[in-house]
Amino acid sequence: MDQNVQFVPNNLKVSYPKIHKLKFYQFFWMFSISTLTDVVRVPPKLFGESLKKAAITILREKYESMINPELGYVIMIMDTKVEKMGKIIAGDGGTYHRVEFTALTFYPKLQEIVRGEIVEITDFGAFVRIGATDALLHLSQIMDDYLKSDVKSGMILANQSGRTMKIGTTLRARITAVSLGKTAAMKVGITCRQPFLGADEWIEEEIKKSKNPAAAATAEVKKPKTPPAGAAEKTKHPETK
Repeated sequence: MDQNVQFVPNNLKVSYPKIHKLKFYQFFWMFSISTLTDVVRVPPKLFGESLKKAAITILREKYESMINPELGYVIMIMDTKVEKMGKIIAGDGGTYHRVEFTALTFYPKLQEIVRGEIVEITDFGAFVRIGATDALLHLSQIMDDYLKSDVKSGMILANQSGRTMKIGTTLRARITAVSLGKTAAMKVGITCRQPFLGADEWIEEEIKKSKNPAAAATAEVKKPKTPPAGAAEKTKHPETK
């Protein structure tokens, strides 16, 4: 590997790892491209690779699928710039190089409107794929109706409205809870119990009703009025002379 190195005396061995810090440039969207800086150790086994390729390999092993409180879920390392002038430590066969790299990250925000697809039906609701993770849509957060979950058929059925959700249904929801674990685990809760949220076909129906409320009103079946209790029907009798 073509690289320039500087020798680091033994008295600097303790202080050198302190530069392993991250610098974040984060955008406030669910998906973002973040720029970070770090120091990578290139082991002797990667000396045959180009410096950039070796750095990307090390960064992918370290960061991809990692969950960070500031970044969220790191999906992939996209590109990197490596300082050719590296440093070595006495007794260490590797070389150390500063790197600046870009990473594609996923960080769901509270109250954000997201689109997703149902990938699993459970007894207590559904799991919806939103980007790099699956969010929980609890039965109580789908609609104001009595719901029945049929795990075998992969469907959720509303008793009164007759609306259904099944595996493959695409929907729009709002994020109500986000929990980042220390490992590769991210818990997200969503709701559809707001206007213009839910399955795509439900939203289309609501939009049509909002654009033409008169037509929606005439489409409803009107029940005949029943006479009040105890009221007798009036009949006319011919007069007798």
